[in-house]
Order: sequence, then C-alpha cells, then structure tokens
Amino acid sequence: MRIAVVGTGYVGLVAGTCFAESGNTVTCIDIDQAKIDGLKSGVVPIYEPGLEELLKRNSRDGRLLFTTDYAEGIANAQVCFIAVGTPTGEDGSADLKYVLAAAESIAKAMTGYMVVVDKSTVPVGTGAKVRAVIEANTDHPFDVVSNPEFLKEGAAIDDFLKPNRVVIGTSSERSSRVMDELYEPFVRTGNPILHMDVESAELTKYAANAMLATRISFMNEIANLCTRVGANIDMVRHGIGSDERIGSRFLFSGVGYGGSCFPKDVKAVIHTAADHEYDFRILRAVEDVNEAQKHVQFAQVTAEFGADLTGRRFAVWGLAFKPNTDDMREAPAVVLIESLLKAGATVVVHDPEAMKMAQEHYLGDRVEYADRPMDALPDADALILVTEWNEFRRPDFDAIKAALKQPTIFDGRNIWPRESVEQLGFKYAGIGR
Repeated sequence: MRIAVVGTGYVGLVAGTCFAESGNTVTCIDIDQAKIDGLKSGVVPIYEPGLEELLKRNSRDGRLLFTTDYAEGIANAQVCFIAVGTPTGEDGSADLKYVLAAAESIAKAMTGYMVVVDKSTVPVGTGAKVRAVIEANTDHPFDVVSNPEFLKEGAAIDDFLKPNRVVIGTSSERSSRVMDELYEPFVRTGNPILHMDVESAELTKYAANAMLATRISFMNEIANLCTRVGANIDMVRHGIGSDERIGSRFLFSGVGYGGSCFPKDVKAVIHTAADHEYDFRILRAVEDVNEAQKHVQFAQVTAEFGADLTGRRFAVWGLAFKPNTDDMREAPAVVLIESLLKAGATVVVHDPEAMKMAQEHYLGDRVEYADRPMDALPDADALILVTEWNEFRRPDFDAIKAALKQPTIFDGRNIWPRESVEQLGFKYAGIGR
C-alpha cells in the first residue's frame, strides 16, 4: 500500500517508519526543509529506542521517503495520515491550526479517492472540521478516519508493531476495509481492531490518557498520606495492585507525570467538557495534584537544608520526564531545578539522553553538565534522583558517599531500598516511604 504521513514529529516518524517496516511505501511530508534534509541523511531528530535503525534500513531499501512537496508525497497514496502537533492553547484547548492546514494541503494535492486519517490527538469534533476543509478544497472522493495513537515514549516501536488494540473511527465501510488491510500485519496474534464512530474514537484517546493520569495522581496522594501516617507506599501498592479489579500498572508514586501527552490531554478534556457546560471536577483535581507533586522534592530539600540554598550544590540525576526518551516537556526535573536555582543553589545534572535538549531548550548554561553520573557528585551536598533510568538503579553507594559532602539522597522514584541505603549511613528521603 502507498501511504503518506504529514508531520515528522514523534508520532509521524514512528508511524511512517513502522508502516514501511511492514512492506508499505511511505512518504513523510514536512514543511521544515532542514528536518527533511536531515532525515534523508539518516539524522533522526528525536531519541526513541530502535527508531534510527528501522528508519535507516527502510530508507535504504526505498520504502521510506521524505519530502516537503505535498504533490510529490500525496501522489498515488491510498491513505494519508495527519500527524502534526496540536499544542495546548492558553485556555487549555488543543490548537488545531496545523491539523486543518494539513487537511487543506492534502485536499489540494489529492488525485483520487483517499482515506485521510487523523493520527494526531485531537478533540471530539475534529473529524467533522477536517472533512469540511477537505470538501472545500477538492472534488475528489475521500473519507475521514480517526485512528488515535497509543504509543509510550521509550517503547513506541514495540507498541506500534505489536499494539494491544487498534481503534478505527469511521462510518464508511470502504475506509474500514482499507484500514483493516493496513493494520492486519500488526494484529496477527489476535489483538482487536475496534471499529466505532469518529467521535468515540477521538474521545477514546483522551479518556485513556486521562485515566492513566488519574491513577498516577491518586497514588501520589496516597504516597503523601503514607508519609504523614507512617505507612509505606510500596506495601500499599502491592496490596491494592494484587486486586484483579485494579491491577498493578501505573501504581508507582513519584514526583508527577510530564511529557507531551498526559498534561496536554488532561487539559484538553477539561476544556472540551467546559465547552459543553460540564465541570470535569476529577480531572481538575488530577491536574492540581500533579502540579503540586512536582514541588515535593524541593520541599524535602528545604526541610533538610533550609529555604536559603545559597552556597549549596546539588547533583541531579535524570532530566527527561521518563526513561528512554530525551523529552523534557513538562518534566518534573525542570520544576525542581528552577526552584533550586531560584533559592540560590548551584546544580550539576546528568541524563543519558536529554543533556542536549536541556542545554538548547530548557536550562541553558545556568547549570553544570556532567558526562557521567558519578561526575556530578563531587562536592555536592546531596544527590537528587528524578528520572529512573536503568543505569541509575544499581550504583556504587560507597563511591557516592565518598563523593558527596554529606551522605544525603532524595529518591524521587523510590528505586533504591531505603533500609539498605540508610544502613550505609545515608540520610534518605523517598516518596511515601
């Protein structure tokens, strides 16, 4: 099948590369000439495990192409995915200007029947808006489909190639058959392709992310209560996670969620509800809890060292909002570091993948950068762990103790056993322990 993908961001690149990996011919379209030139040379602008290897292989074999020319990219394509950004507006709404601009360009380049697929996360009603734009700019027949993505950063390739479900929103039997054919190679083990109306498919993605965000904020509230009553969040997590009605996933406490999806999607659901005169009180609380949780580690630091941190030095391990990505959007580490700097502290940081992102977009030269985790520690008053990268899980605690001015650890993800660390002579502060 010949496929076009508009947008070479996170979703567009993963989708285009994985469709090419299953034997389709895919052309990725983007208006950023520099990005397209880089992709043609094998330069991947994001970090996602496994993506660079697949992209280079499929490019080399001629199945994955890149262009800025809609006419070239759309020519003879049976399916065109819209995978552009939907940034959050000041009022919390999803900004659809890029989606609708892509729809117009697609319509003007169409040469025959096409299935136009909203892959971007878009609010309910977007499919109708996309349809109206295309109808105004072409006489060719087409169908609009909602096909939300459910990709976890750091595991996106596996999620796409082996989805636990595929959601297809359309009222057209013709487009349903096309989408079934396209996704059949990915669901050979029997995982379902779920067909529904466009509006339900659009809301399904938001509902899924809002539910997961709710679980995270709920567990962080329980963790904060554990701190006050003397309970252990790890024991509570095991206790409730063994209930099959609840399950064990997304029950880990920490310093709040971040990234490009959960914060944006929670805001979008709240805004959509308000547009329809409904106050989504639970999600407003989820958002409030998450914002407060990002300040928990700073409160722990000031409880130990005082509000004025002038002359203090802190080592921070982890900048990305989660492991296996360089994404720092809405990252708890940024909130923590900004608070430390404002209080007068010096900060030295290390992250396996997000250092360039931090230097270019978030922290600049206001912090020091350590090439290796242990290089961040000398003369630091404490080690603060924010992101639970695997390489941080089994460090040499004797070496850490020798490097720090005083043996103090703030573990924002509860990856280290408190009792063992304290037996080594450290002061330890986790989340809900």
